[in-house]
Amino acid sequence: MPRPSALPPADPVPHAPAPRRRFLQGAAAWMAAAGPTAAAVDAPDAAGAQPFSPYGQPAPAEAGVQRRIGLNHRGLDTNGAAWTPLEQLDGTITPNGLHFVRNHGGTPRIDPAQHRLRLIGRVRQPLQWSVEALLRYPRRAQQAFLECAGNSSAGWFEEPVQRPAGLVHGLLSGAEWAGVPLALLLDEAGVDPQAGWLVATGGDAGAMHVSVPMALARERGLIGLFQNGERLRPENGHPMRLVLPGLKGVLWVKWLSTLEASDQPAMARNETARYTEPLPDGRVRQFAMRMDVKSLITSPSHGQTLPGPGVHEIRGLAWSGHGAIRRVEVSVDGGKHWTEAPLDAPAQAHALSRFRLPWRWDGQPALLQSRATDDRGRVQPSREALLATRGRGGFYHYNAIVSWAVAPHGAVLHSYGQDAFDAF
Repeated sequence: MPRPSALPPADPVPHAPAPRRRFLQGAAAWMAAAGPTAAAVDAPDAAGAQPFSPYGQPAPAEAGVQRRIGLNHRGLDTNGAAWTPLEQLDGTITPNGLHFVRNHGGTPRIDPAQHRLRLIGRVRQPLQWSVEALLRYPRRAQQAFLECAGNSSAGWFEEPVQRPAGLVHGLLSGAEWAGVPLALLLDEAGVDPQAGWLVATGGDAGAMHVSVPMALARERGLIGLFQNGERLRPENGHPMRLVLPGLKGVLWVKWLSTLEASDQPAMARNETARYTEPLPDGRVRQFAMRMDVKSLITSPSHGQTLPGPGVHEIRGLAWSGHGAIRRVEVSVDGGKHWTEAPLDAPAQAHALSRFRLPWRWDGQPALLQSRATDDRGRVQPSREALLATRGRGGFYHYNAIVSWAVAPHGAVLHSYGQDAFDAF
């Protein structure tokens, strides 16, 4: 192959030094004028430089950005949750080390070389797969939020709890999940068309056992193998978990070991004694699968203090298990007036959306709220509307508008409405 010809030299500019010579001349003149002291100040100090590390760590100055741990039973450190510090993060992707965790029986130690996923029940041919086998299948990656159905449950309390946003609403995280589309495995095993349910079981001490409508499993399900580009961490389901974008977290079974095609739900503990709620009209709310449309202002929020009047950014998150976020509105006067807040990027179905709105605070009491609407037309309800519909007999799926009261001195408190101003 002939070598490409060189470009012809450019005509020199009369009486001007060549670029490199001009740069060196200028640098030498500057160094001479500045003297040795200025040169020494600008030289990088490598005395405190750190070597390469096999796995990166947060900056020491950010050591306070950590999950908060809450145990369901004193002295039993395997049943509880680690809450994502939402108010300390930005964007829509939660770092794996800060992703919330809800465990009923601790994190099991599983040898991926020995672990198997079985697909049994009403199928033409029962099958099982090793982790190595699943890693050879075609994969799909998708951003999706994961939210515990008990997230924000403190909102049902009579009085507003005064805790950081992440310690009330932090059973929520966003990630990019990658894995094998569940429909591929269902088709390979030949699931009976009359099998309307898929019963999933985990390999932990809690033996999580839940039922998912087969149609939703086919439409959304992944056998999750990767989270934010790396293999799942043990506390989040390694070596594999069920990923069901938009559906409540208890269905995302971790350490997945068995899938059973069935013509009826298992009616297990976590779909009868738990996750089932009486309604004011005497009916019972059961098998509520999708997480409802919801939003939350993460800043300003409880525990933060505005330094003084001026321009501040109101920012937060919005999400819906029914589709994509279409609009987020923000109010600074307790819902009397609303302003649409821009989203950082086009909303994706079943993924977190980040909204931001500049706000000029005049130093007077303010009541901050956000209200989300999804592309199915579902609107986040007020707390009063949610209580009227659902009553106080439940614990799960709290998605009402959250209010933060800003005092004249800048402190931010959780509030249920205009009565917050009485304390100022």
